[in-house]
Amino acid sequence: MRRALALAFALFLVLAAGSAQAQQQGIVYEVRGGVLAHDIDLWAARGVEDGTTFNGELVFTPSYDLLSGKIRPAVGASLTTQDGTSYIYADAKWEWSGPVFFVGAGLGAAIHDGSTNGSPKEKALGSRVLFHVPIELGWQVTEKNRVSLYFEHVSNGFLADKNEGLDNIGVRLSHRF
Repeated sequence: MRRALALAFALFLVLAAGSAQAQQQGIVYEVRGGVLAHDIDLWAARGVEDGTTFNGELVFTPSYDLLSGKIRPAVGASLTTQDGTSYIYADAKWEWSGPVFFVGAGLGAAIHDGSTNGSPKEKALGSRVLFHVPIELGWQVTEKNRVSLYFEHVSNGFLADKNEGLDNIGVRLSHRF
């Protein structure tokens, strides 16, 4: 657990330093982070990994308008305690924002440190590179700060022999620049 907490703290420092540097150049749109329940039972998947996941993410400024929302690039990491699977990811995220609420979804790729073959305590994720699918529903607390319910799914999309997938859900806070 100490290793995961140290990694989570290091991730926070990297994101904070990176966002401060990038914001001076106008690259970072928003920084997001939160705590997630790790490996929840969903869609008849077996929840075998213990731990808590700390998630951090940078969303970048360039955007593309689509369906009354915007698509932006994002990079992040989900670091898990108790030897659970951790991963880094890069996504294209679509988000619609109203005056009070917002909703978002994305698609990208993740690279993980978990098992590809599985064990009684680890998911059989099938391949080292996985699809990353996030969904977010939130509330605009102030003009620059938000809170959201965040769900993420990683799997190989049945492109490998084994594909148990992994689901996390929790709460995130965001700050827009």
